[in-house]
Amino acid sequence: MGFVDSETAGKARYAAYVAEQASARAATRAMASPLVRAIPPAVLALMQENHDADELEKQLAACAVQAEQLGNTRYFHGRPPTRQECAEVVETDRCGKPVTRAMQLGKQKHVLALQCAEQVLKALWPAPFSIEQRYRYYPNARMVETVSRKEEARLIAEGCTEELRGTLKPDLVLHGDRNLLKAALTLDFKFPCPDSNRPQWTRYGRSSPYADDLQGSVYEKALGGKALLISPAKGVSPQ
Repeated sequence: MGFVDSETAGKARYAAYVAEQASARAATRAMASPLVRAIPPAVLALMQENHDADELEKQLAACAVQAEQLGNTRYFHGRPPTRQECAEVVETDRCGKPVTRAMQLGKQKHVLALQCAEQVLKALWPAPFSIEQRYRYYPNARMVETVSRKEEARLIAEGCTEELRGTLKPDLVLHGDRNLLKAALTLDFKFPCPDSNRPQWTRYGRSSPYADDLQGSVYEKALGGKALLISPAKGVSPQ
């Protein structure tokens, strides 16, 4: 057995200490981060090799902040809209329902955020993902199916159709493998207006097949995995 001098032994102990501390920091981040906790172990292992898991959360949150700033700049010279401005009715939709400034801004900010998120996911998510994919969910049968872009466009073009009632359209569905009917993680951007409001899941109304249930809860039942919100103020959070 060869002799190990004190300097070499000291370096080995220090290297072991550094590795232990790095592992502890990673574990702490995973405990603190709802996104990292929600990623399946097999996918997380691939991402942790390049430290992509932490970066994914950071960059998706940055997409929300950027979209918020760009959206506010367009209409309010960079300042956030007031509660009164958010409630202002700016137009009516094709069904004759009023569209508030909050709804209009939210839609435009979603477009910006999803463009940003697509680039982030291409760089950092090591498995397939879907953006604004619409699904039909049959709770009693515990079955879900996709609605093609072509069919969705046809139904929307037909106007106030009931055929889209009860369908689900999450912003981002991150898959753990090539099964595109299952989610490892479902993410929705939320842009509260005014920004002092808390980001939260929509609660379905009485006329919905999911009456009184929360949007995130229905996503989880339909697609599996965890559903999380992304907002400018809170980043990635359960609600």
